[in-house]
Amino acid sequence: MLTKFESKSNRVKGLAFHPQRPWILTSLHNGVIQLWDYRMGTLLERFDEHDGPVRGIDFHHVQPLLVSGGDDYRIKVWDYKLRRCLFTLLGHLDYIRTVNFHGEYPWVVSASDDQTIRIWNWQSRSCVSVLTGHNHYVMCASFHPQDDLIVSASLDQTVRVWDITGLRKKTVRGPPVAIGTHITSSSLQELGASSTSASSVVSRVNADLFGGNDAIVKYVLEGHDRGVNWASFHPTLPLVISGADDRQVKLWRMNETKAWEVDTMRGHSNNVSCVVFHPKHELIVSNSEDRSIRVWDISKRLGVQTFRRENDRFWILAAHPVQNLLAAGHDSGMIVFKLERERPAFGSHLDTLFYVKDRYLRIHEYSPRRDLPMLSLRRPTGHAQNGVCAGPRSLEYNTMNPSEHNVILFSQQDGGSFELLVFPGDVIASNQQGESSDLKRGLALSAVFLSRNRFAVLDKNRQIIIKDLNNEKRKSVPPPNPSTDCMFFAGTSGRLLLRTDDRVMLFEPQSRRVLAELQVARIKYVIWNQDCSRVALLSKHGITIASRDLEQLCSVTETVRVKGGGWDDRIFLYTTLNHVKYCLTNGDTGIIRTLDVPVYITRANQKQLYCLDRELKHCILSVDNTEAVFKLALEDKNYLEVMNMIKHSKLCGKAIIVYLQEKGYPEVALHFVDDLQTRFKLALACGNIEVAMNTAYEIGDDECWHRLGMEALRQGNHQVVEMSYQRTKNFERLSFLYLLTGNIEKLRKMLKIAEMRRDIMGRFHNSLFLGDATERTRVLEEAGQSPLAYVTAVSHGMLEEAGRIKELLQSAGRPIPIVLHNSQLMQPPTPILRSDNWPLLAIPKSTFRNSYEDQSEHGDTVDHTSSPGWDADLDLDEHDVKVDEVEAESDEVGGWGEDLDIDDAANEDADYASSNLKADEAVSRTYIVPVAGICPENRWCKNSAHAADHAAAGSFGSSMNYLNRQISIVNFSPMRGRFLVLHAASKSSVPGLPLSSSYEIAMLRDGNVANGSCFPRIANSMPQLIDALRNSYRLFQKGNFQASRERFHHILRCIPLIIAESRSHANEVRELMDITREYVTAIRLKHANAIEKGVRQMELSAYFTHCNLQPAHLALALNLAMTQAYKGGNFITAASFARRLLDLPDSSAQGKSELHNKAQTVLQKSEQKARNEFKLNYDERNPFEINCKSLDPIYRGSQLERCSFCKSAYTNSMKGHICSTCNIALIGIETLGLVTQTQVKGHYN
Repeated sequence: MLTKFESKSNRVKGLAFHPQRPWILTSLHNGVIQLWDYRMGTLLERFDEHDGPVRGIDFHHVQPLLVSGGDDYRIKVWDYKLRRCLFTLLGHLDYIRTVNFHGEYPWVVSASDDQTIRIWNWQSRSCVSVLTGHNHYVMCASFHPQDDLIVSASLDQTVRVWDITGLRKKTVRGPPVAIGTHITSSSLQELGASSTSASSVVSRVNADLFGGNDAIVKYVLEGHDRGVNWASFHPTLPLVISGADDRQVKLWRMNETKAWEVDTMRGHSNNVSCVVFHPKHELIVSNSEDRSIRVWDISKRLGVQTFRRENDRFWILAAHPVQNLLAAGHDSGMIVFKLERERPAFGSHLDTLFYVKDRYLRIHEYSPRRDLPMLSLRRPTGHAQNGVCAGPRSLEYNTMNPSEHNVILFSQQDGGSFELLVFPGDVIASNQQGESSDLKRGLALSAVFLSRNRFAVLDKNRQIIIKDLNNEKRKSVPPPNPSTDCMFFAGTSGRLLLRTDDRVMLFEPQSRRVLAELQVARIKYVIWNQDCSRVALLSKHGITIASRDLEQLCSVTETVRVKGGGWDDRIFLYTTLNHVKYCLTNGDTGIIRTLDVPVYITRANQKQLYCLDRELKHCILSVDNTEAVFKLALEDKNYLEVMNMIKHSKLCGKAIIVYLQEKGYPEVALHFVDDLQTRFKLALACGNIEVAMNTAYEIGDDECWHRLGMEALRQGNHQVVEMSYQRTKNFERLSFLYLLTGNIEKLRKMLKIAEMRRDIMGRFHNSLFLGDATERTRVLEEAGQSPLAYVTAVSHGMLEEAGRIKELLQSAGRPIPIVLHNSQLMQPPTPILRSDNWPLLAIPKSTFRNSYEDQSEHGDTVDHTSSPGWDADLDLDEHDVKVDEVEAESDEVGGWGEDLDIDDAANEDADYASSNLKADEAVSRTYIVPVAGICPENRWCKNSAHAADHAAAGSFGSSMNYLNRQISIVNFSPMRGRFLVLHAASKSSVPGLPLSSSYEIAMLRDGNVANGSCFPRIANSMPQLIDALRNSYRLFQKGNFQASRERFHHILRCIPLIIAESRSHANEVRELMDITREYVTAIRLKHANAIEKGVRQMELSAYFTHCNLQPAHLALALNLAMTQAYKGGNFITAASFARRLLDLPDSSAQGKSELHNKAQTVLQKSEQKARNEFKLNYDERNPFEINCKSLDPIYRGSQLERCSFCKSAYTNSMKGHICSTCNIALIGIETLGLVTQTQVKGHYN
């Protein structure tokens, strides 16, 4: 059994597959209907309107409808697109067992405990027929896939087949006519006759009184000794299968006149709940209350496979109508599974594909599209003939032997076996078919070619056996790791790839050396490129690209299963369940196209993918890998190819723009963009002032001009800054710019504009910038600040003006301010450069811009000689100007036109960037800012995706973001101290020279600062936490629970910030977290136990004993619970605790004899009294988890939520609250999980 999906829920009573989409419906015993996507493993929708268990569920074949029937006697029809119930059908008088849509007609058939079967028209929402005849509960009823038949099973020990031809003629008026079908006159007459009959009043009355002939019993199948639980039709053959409480599965055959029992299959040890035909093979699948699923061969009537569960009884089965999928519902959920692998066994070499189909080794040539059977294989033995594990699992072709063809077929038969096929090299050209007599067989866990005439076998004893092509042993080599379970071709002669649980090793059997190893998840397939310089290691949900020497180049993780892949030069193309994707060696990935059904890539050649589907049919998919080729050319800095693709390809979309920005090529992204806002942002990112300025003209937004001014100011182009301030009318910044550039004339004009705008502060600032004390005195006096005006006049020696103001103050009766005698005149600084731009920050034009720039296409060049943007925003003429004219933006050229010659400056900058200037001109006009280095902290943040590395770098914000995404931590206050400790411990300080500051040195745990792969030393370590755990144990033993709880909380808060060195250490970290969680919960229970009294106290002590504690601590917990239960009068419960205490290891050892004797005494006295005075909310036989909020049990089968970090259990109502155990993470949030090992994001050089 290959489990594809499994869900945990209440007991599942009904299942239904969607015919096209990867959906499955489950109806539960608690009245909920769930809609699952079994491919993605997600719950899509819940429907909850039934009152009581829902036993029947089904999808409509075409319409977005589903139907359900439950113990509330109601049938409900739902629209899953609208996510609501459309209507309810009433009529049954007891529980409804099953409901089923008809494949063509608007009918629903339902079976009920009221001993009837009803057929409903869901369009008219009425019952069209009632089928009576069973004299006990009708357990199931379903339509035949093609004929006008219904099969039903009942507890009256019979299976009935009903003929509904009369009902179809009466209500549907003939079979449905397909589109394009010619309607003859005879069919019209038949339609008219049936219409007349249906409208006859007499016939309707007779049907109501005597039962009519709409549906008649065609066959009654009797043979079961007890009630029949299920019966179903074969999809194509005239067969019926049934299962009953007599633990038997019976196969029935029928013809036009009779039906008879073919055979009985025995094997179940309890009631058979459900039985169905396999959708793809001649098999029968049944499940039972004996907790097993059995597979039977129809031809041999024998059981071929059995699958069991430990504690769950099976209730329902469902088969997908098209795919090779089955589903089974049990007491605690349901599973979707397959009986066999559907991946074909194939191997490709050069222009030839070798694959197995219909017990033949076939050869497919790509170029002439020729497909030939080459070799007949042996007939599978045992149950393999029935389609279960029938074909080989893998095919290995020997690419190192050019003289002949060597193929190894590996299968799972007999626990693992291989077949070696050898046939001449000219057999393909001669179109000859070989025989299976030349096969060499053997038992092995894995087999792979090692050289031209040698292959290696991993036998059942985990030894590597080297054999020749005659299947004779030549050498035996032990693998370097005893847990090696599979071998793969290593790309070159004399080497093997060995797989263990968590790594792959490159092994050389001749020297018995491990040449390299790579830590990677359990791989399933290995795919080499044509020259064997690159290899793709495929696991269930991931891809790792490595070199020939097993050096990891990149790793990609998928959310769905990876099905296969192939190399197209340096691009690795692979398929998932629903996509074709690409992966480059630098880690870049993308989607190429979607898939309707899964396919397996056999060869990738430029724009075509050669594939095999699950039916072993060849298909060629057209793919567009332009995006991958573009990224590859960009990585190789192949600028000519990049520019050619920019001109002629249809690359577009936000994804490619974001990619170019991330890779540092915003100037390339600029050529893909037509959106003005995005184009403006990209122009600023690459420092292209001209394009940004022209785009800002088109947008006409003040925010864009403001950002343009900031970028121009950064580059030192103050003329563009001036224009930006003019466009936004930012007078304050404009005045300050004139002050910095020494443009006194325009500063005086700004003073005049401020006066016309009645801007008091603007006038004062401009007069201050100009050093005009007279103007400042006048501004202060007009603003009503006469004392300040007097002080200003006296300080600057304007005695006449000061006297006038003094008289005004005296006449107004205001005091005369005191003026200091040491005051000095304030004058603005003298600028160094007055006329030209400042020394410009060098923004050299890239190769892309110089080679590609097409001014006519995007309008990058604008004639500014007549543009109002430079010289018409502010009219600064010396003549009188009205305030309204200044406030409005003028459209005429004038004002500063003679001073603001930006075109010449821009042309000079362009000439400078495109040609080599003389040395003296370069020194005088341009200053290139040196490139800043990268500090170790930035490298740590760039290279690592672990929160501890970011905290050590001082980037607390990004560290908190990682912890929030990974384990949903939201309360960071308790972790503040750990963050500070990590940051302080990541550096050491060395005294510097006298009168100089000390020198900080980064503390690294591996690598160095120069190679770009350094990581900080982390203050937290496993030995420290183990010591803290021991101390916590000692405090717990002594009964100092408060101090012990603080130590355990300290460990919990250190765990997210610890870095494990290997996978085994990572498992130790998770184990430490489980231990800490259990002890924190135990201490909380002990604290609550000390506070409570009576029944609640006994309950808490009972829960205390179910925490996963050390044996010595568990003995103390059992002693407490036993004592309190005995004192409280619950002697049965006390005896249970005493037995558990006596069963503990070393309970009678020295030092524990007193506890042992006490337990024996309590057990003896409790067995004598044998009663419980109080009923406790405690059932020791039913497994449960502690609700860490209310400290009550959550028994198995109940829905619960867990803390995203420490995995403490809670009820569903606590979802979204902070965990009471760790006090830092949220409950019930789906996250990535705890990250314990450094995840390298990529070197930052």
